[in-house]
Amino acid sequence: MDRAGELLGSLADGRPRSGEELGKALHVSRAAVWKLVHQLQGQGVPVISEQGRGYRLARPLELLGEDRIRAGLGADVSQRLIDVRVARVTDSTNRQLFQQLSELELPCALFAEAQSAGRGRRGRTWYSPFGQNLYMSLAWSFDQVPGGVAGLSLAAGMSVAEVLRAFGLRDVSLKWPNDLVINDQKLGGLLVELQGEPTGACAVVIGQGLNLQMDVDDTTRDAIDQPWTAVRDRLPHWPGRNVIASAVLDGLARAMDQFGRHGFTAFIQRWPDYDALSGRDVRLLLGQREIHGRACGVDPTGSLLLDQGQGPEPWSAGEVSVRPLP
Repeated sequence: MDRAGELLGSLADGRPRSGEELGKALHVSRAAVWKLVHQLQGQGVPVISEQGRGYRLARPLELLGEDRIRAGLGADVSQRLIDVRVARVTDSTNRQLFQQLSELELPCALFAEAQSAGRGRRGRTWYSPFGQNLYMSLAWSFDQVPGGVAGLSLAAGMSVAEVLRAFGLRDVSLKWPNDLVINDQKLGGLLVELQGEPTGACAVVIGQGLNLQMDVDDTTRDAIDQPWTAVRDRLPHWPGRNVIASAVLDGLARAMDQFGRHGFTAFIQRWPDYDALSGRDVRLLLGQREIHGRACGVDPTGSLLLDQGQGPEPWSAGEVSVRPLP
C-alpha cells in the first residue's frame, strides 16, 4: 500500500487526527502529511482539515479490501479467480480491464473506491462518489457459448438481483436490459463489453455499479436524471460493503460459469420472476424515434418482446433504450 493509502486507512474511522500524530504513524513529516492529504482530496476523498484538530474524513468509510473480498467467496470461486484487485481511484473499472484483456489472466475482478469517468450503457455517465457504493468489473473468457452471448447482461443482472434478495431486498427486479430497480427507482446497472465473436470464442468484461449508501448534495441530486434508491436505505441490517462486494462477485462468477456451459437457456425460465416490465406499456427510444407497445418478456436470445398490436416482436439491447410509461 502506498503512503496515501496508509493515510486513508488511518482516517477511515472518521476521527480527527493531528498532522503530528499521522506523521508519526506513517514515519513522515507533517509537511509530507499535508501533501498526502492534498493528493487524496484531488482523488475525490472527502478529507477535511480543521484548525487545531488536524484532519478527518467527512464521514467514516468502510474501505474495500482484497483479502476481505476474497475471504467471502465460495472456495470454488476463489480458487478459479486469478486476481481480485481494489483500486483507490480509476477512470472506469470496465475500461481498465477491457484495455488490458489481451494481457490479463482470466477470470479476474477489479473494484474501485471511486471512478473518475464511470460509464453506463450507451456512453452515459455513472455517478461514482468515493467509498460509498460498489464499482466493480469482472473479466471472463468463453470458448463458445451455446446460442451466443446476447443474453449475458440479463443473466448477470439476475445473479446480482438474487444476491440482493438474499440480503433482504425482496422487491428488487430488472428493467431490461441492464438496470436493477425497486419500484422503478434505479438501484444499479450493468455494462457488458465484448472482445471477440459473439457466437464464438470471446472475452467479456461485466461492469456492475450498485448504489449502496448514496450521500449526495442538492446539486448532485438535481444532476441525476432518474429516480434512484440505495441498498442501505432499504435494509434493516447493514452487512457492510465488503460482504456485499464478495457476494456480488461470487454470484456473478457462478452465473458466468453456468452461462458458459448452457447459455441463456439456463436463465430464461427464471426471467419472469425478475422482469420489471412484464405486461407494462413502454416506449422504445431509437435515436430520435420513439415506439410504444406492451412488454411481453424476452425471447430465447434475451431480446425484448414488444407488442404494438400485431403480436410480440423482438428488439435487441444494442438497438434501443426502454422506458416504462406511467
